[in-house]
Amino acid sequence: MDNEYTHTHTLLDVTLTNDNGYLTTSIFHKSATEPYILPYTSDHPRHVYNNILYAALLRAARICSNVEDFDMERIRIDLSLLLNEYPPSFISKHFIRFFEINNAISVLNSLNPEAYHALHQKLLHEPTRCEKQIQANDEDTNPMPDVLKKKKPWDPNFMYAKYNYESGPRSVFQHKFRT
Repeated sequence: MDNEYTHTHTLLDVTLTNDNGYLTTSIFHKSATEPYILPYTSDHPRHVYNNILYAALLRAARICSNVEDFDMERIRIDLSLLLNEYPPSFISKHFIRFFEINNAISVLNSLNPEAYHALHQKLLHEPTRCEKQIQANDEDTNPMPDVLKKKKPWDPNFMYAKYNYESGPRSVFQHKFRT
């Protein structure tokens, strides 16, 4: 009886591969799914299209652990955008923008593995937008002033009325005008 161990497993949208003791990751695509992205001709604000391309490249750079898998995913993104009527000039402009923002233009030009590894590690450990918001909210909370922190003495023998109905013009009104 032979025990055969598979060296590749898929988990959600990630393919995990054991390559001679090294664990590599890449993006898993179901064979039944088609490369649909929001069509460029749909009536949406322009920033939505920019974000689609940037988010797809960001996801690929975070998941793919080697430069060859990332390049295959970049080509797949490029083709799916072309199939959904995105102009080639728009695609190339935003590809270059992604690599310039992340200081990794050598990955785009020559598939430099060292530069890609640095890009992968940087983006992998960078907090997400939600994590950044949580950090900002934690920093924005103003500490309570010391005056408010002090416990005020409360005397149960005194009752402080918010409205003083026993004096003033209302208490005299009944006597002057109703009798």
